[in-house]
Amino acid sequence: MQPTIVHRDEQPYVGRRESIAMTEFARVADHLPTMFGWLGERGAQITGAPFFRYRTIDMAAELVVEAGIPVAAPPQVDEPTFTDTLPAGRYATITHIGHPGELMAVTAKLLDWAQREGLRWDVTQTPEGEVWGCRLEQMMTNPAEEPDMHKWETVLLFRLAD
Repeated sequence: MQPTIVHRDEQPYVGRRESIAMTEFARVADHLPTMFGWLGERGAQITGAPFFRYRTIDMAAELVVEAGIPVAAPPQVDEPTFTDTLPAGRYATITHIGHPGELMAVTAKLLDWAQREGLRWDVTQTPEGEVWGCRLEQMMTNPAEEPDMHKWETVLLFRLAD
């Protein structure tokens, strides 16, 4: 699919954050089922698909990644769970249907497209790595309903600089 630019409004969410090596990524994903159950017990209205939000990226060292679920109004939470808001703004986006292992190549396609279009990301380079204003992998497929990972739909949404 061809990348596009969309405008997103602010979106409150409940999340869990981890500092991990890329090889430990499954540890972040493991938080999602627990958070869905926890939100359901509290009657929270889930308003969108779960996502991974990359805060800081240093592929040679660690990633700071969140597992998040959009909600209408954040409930009271205790650490390590937290509430936050995804920022409004313009996002470059691309949809991928296929195995999650292919997302690195899809990400490269989105980054190359943005560079050709002269777009700038909401990202700052720091000694700890790239700090992103908002870089999301939104999971549109429920693995319990579609076990074939080659059919999973993922939407990448990377916030553009103002």
